[in-house]
Amino acid sequence: MNRSERGVIGGLQMLAPLSVEDERSLYPVIQRGRDAAARLAQGDLEQVADRQALLRERHDGQEAESLLLRATCGLVRTRVLERGYRFGNEELEAAGIEGLVNALRRFDPDRGTRFSTYANYWIMKLVNQAIQQQVGLSDTEMRLVLKVQKLERTNPARKLTKRDVAVALGISQAKAHEVMQMSRELMSRRFESTDFSEVAAVSSSTDLGDAPGWVIDELRRVCGDDFDSFWQVTFRTMSLEEIAAAQGISRQGMAKRIERCRRAVRESPEASRLQAWFDHQ
Repeated sequence: MNRSERGVIGGLQMLAPLSVEDERSLYPVIQRGRDAAARLAQGDLEQVADRQALLRERHDGQEAESLLLRATCGLVRTRVLERGYRFGNEELEAAGIEGLVNALRRFDPDRGTRFSTYANYWIMKLVNQAIQQQVGLSDTEMRLVLKVQKLERTNPARKLTKRDVAVALGISQAKAHEVMQMSRELMSRRFESTDFSEVAAVSSSTDLGDAPGWVIDELRRVCGDDFDSFWQVTFRTMSLEEIAAAQGISRQGMAKRIERCRRAVRESPEASRLQAWFDHQ
């Protein structure tokens, strides 16, 4: 097997993908390990030799699961990048790994499906949920946005109209316009050179005293009462959950406020200067 290391994702050491044959050779080992773990949990073994054999099988099964997990980590990177996000977005990275682990726990080797095929659903499910939380969309809004993006991928050479989207999704043209706008905003958020939210990947130690007066003044002007929250989230001195709890609102509600701040910063007359300052943090 090719087990060369390829970096770290979510605290897991990536390995090169396994061949179909190598992956399938792990399934019986995993199943025996799970069966052994179940028997050990029952605690009714009388023979020491039997117990030792089961302990070995459980250990081998756990090692096989770990190998399968780390060899499939690259799928997380692929899916995050396909969604249009630069890799390194910690929330999406963590969500993808959580989906991968969930898939491993539920995976039944006896069904004949490749683990990577099964895991893909769970990875995308949790990555999309994380994106939804980041941008503050409701479940319904996120589902509609994903449908619009699927339509666009299906017809890349065609510019979709409101009527096209309305007919395909079974919604009004007014709603179609709204959903298309949300999709554009999401795409804009993905591909910007700096989103005023990824600065902390470089530094998380910046405080108000380090920032020039004009930066603080402009951010206070465009963010209003949400300035402190925007600053804390941007430089990761507090999590979105902590800020939301402190203000007595939902995480989704707080995410919407932060997104409004980011939009206001991007539309500010000082956007270019702010961009340059953030880039150097």
